[in-house]
Amino acid sequence: MDFKIGAIQNSIVPFNSPESTLVRHLARRLVQIGVTDVFSVPGDFNLTLLDHLVAEPELNLIGCCNELNAGYAADGYARARGVGACVVTFTVGGLSVINAIAGAYSENLPLICIVGGPNSNDYGTNRILHHTIELHDFSQELRCFQTVTCYQAVLNNLDDAHELIDIAISTCLKESKPVYISVGCNLPGIPHPTFSCEPVPFSLSPRLSNMMGQNMRVAKACDAFVELADSCGYAVAVMPAAKGLVPEHHPHFLGTYWGAVSTAFCAEIVESADAYLFAGPIFNDYSNVGYSLLRKKEKAIIVQPDRVTIGNGPAFGCVLMRDFLAALAKRLKHNPTSYENYHRIYVPDGQPLKCEPKEALRVNVLFQHIQNMLSGESAVIAETGDSWFNCQKLKLPQGCGYEFQMQYGSIGWSVGASLGYAQAAPDKRVIACIGDGSFQVTAQDISTMLRCGQRTIIFLMNNVGYRIGVEIHDGPYNVIKNWNYTGLVDAIHNGEGKCWTTKVYCEEELVEAIETANGAKKDCLCFIEVIVHKDDTSKELLEWGSRVSAAINRPPNPQ
Repeated sequence: MDFKIGAIQNSIVPFNSPESTLVRHLARRLVQIGVTDVFSVPGDFNLTLLDHLVAEPELNLIGCCNELNAGYAADGYARARGVGACVVTFTVGGLSVINAIAGAYSENLPLICIVGGPNSNDYGTNRILHHTIELHDFSQELRCFQTVTCYQAVLNNLDDAHELIDIAISTCLKESKPVYISVGCNLPGIPHPTFSCEPVPFSLSPRLSNMMGQNMRVAKACDAFVELADSCGYAVAVMPAAKGLVPEHHPHFLGTYWGAVSTAFCAEIVESADAYLFAGPIFNDYSNVGYSLLRKKEKAIIVQPDRVTIGNGPAFGCVLMRDFLAALAKRLKHNPTSYENYHRIYVPDGQPLKCEPKEALRVNVLFQHIQNMLSGESAVIAETGDSWFNCQKLKLPQGCGYEFQMQYGSIGWSVGASLGYAQAAPDKRVIACIGDGSFQVTAQDISTMLRCGQRTIIFLMNNVGYRIGVEIHDGPYNVIKNWNYTGLVDAIHNGEGKCWTTKVYCEEELVEAIETANGAKKDCLCFIEVIVHKDDTSKELLEWGSRVSAAINRPPNPQ
């Protein structure tokens, strides 16, 4: 979502009106930047704050079952809408949501975390407040958030609250990172002149390149990357975290470059090239497959959102990715050699072995059917685990959304993220692929999906364990208590809202379930529990797990 100067209309609100208060100003700012839904959990320090958010007619307050899911929902919302927001209470709520905020920070997502803070009269009094760890100052929560947000605003007086709110929101959008705003619990409803005439215009200064001198999302450079690909004729691949950011119908698209678990024939072309240009890469131990990529630094041009590094050097700062890619597209000579080499060695994908009647369902058969469900009106949410690898192999039609949390990899993320994404993009039907272990972490907010009338299709892969953990390092801790997942969702449904659940054991039942989900139950939340063998996993996870395990378990270097 792009924000342009002058695109936000400032309104004049009469002083002493119910709208000339701190939180009504904050609510208007959220609406102005495109946030029309805020995910929240009530607590005694934020109740008045929530009252004033509810009073904003263009803002929808969505209550979640816990703070972690509220944060995950704001994360998913930001992926679809461009910015998201959540509201929690002081310390017990703030420290509960902080894991989700850390994940958004790692993924470069603009997210506004609002906390109902202590009464302004309590600052500096040496009092001990409830919901704290008995410290006389109230800085514990702030100090925790300082490590996972790019700006922190503590509003404990009205005189500078307007300016701090606007700086926080502007910084959030400019840096594409989360920010923290704490609002004193006694301040939300008090009128103040700065909230009536809005003396500080709200705008974002454009970032400019020095023309002499999964990060494509934050750099807003996806279009420039495609322009470069069209112009140069080179083969095009994505790293796993960038899936969905580059159109897969591009004529020179190879698939995913992920070392030993790359799309077939992709790594061979990338790693044998004379040179390669990486736009916004994150080379961590997961994306490097346990540091086993065979790329050579001297062959690489690394383009980050605001700098470019050529081989082993030099590096050029103050160069925006979108400007660099667009300028490069005009200067490169067309050279399709790498794609022609790919075309020579390419062999079409094999198909899963045909199932026998009533044969136990295999995961590769499941994803063959999920592939056939995808369209420009759908979006895939892939949970941490084997869904990473199975979803990575899906071929996305033009316009199909795709999200997963590669860098942070927090299990359970997808439930809240699906809630937030579906709320932000009601024109798309979310297809969420979730493992049973991850689902057990955050299952409660199926409830919120139902309250919001969402029509997501959830495929719950039940293999009675943490499969990704097994492939990295097996042990009894990777086996979990089996639940009746459809029964659980039916209990959460409790006759309120539109919900349909089913449990499938074989391909025939899967086909029937998908037909129902896309037909008679197309306006319902559809929960399809898929029973699979505990050892049924993708070959990519087997390879990736062994390499990551080797990297994690390297012995210490001699001292």
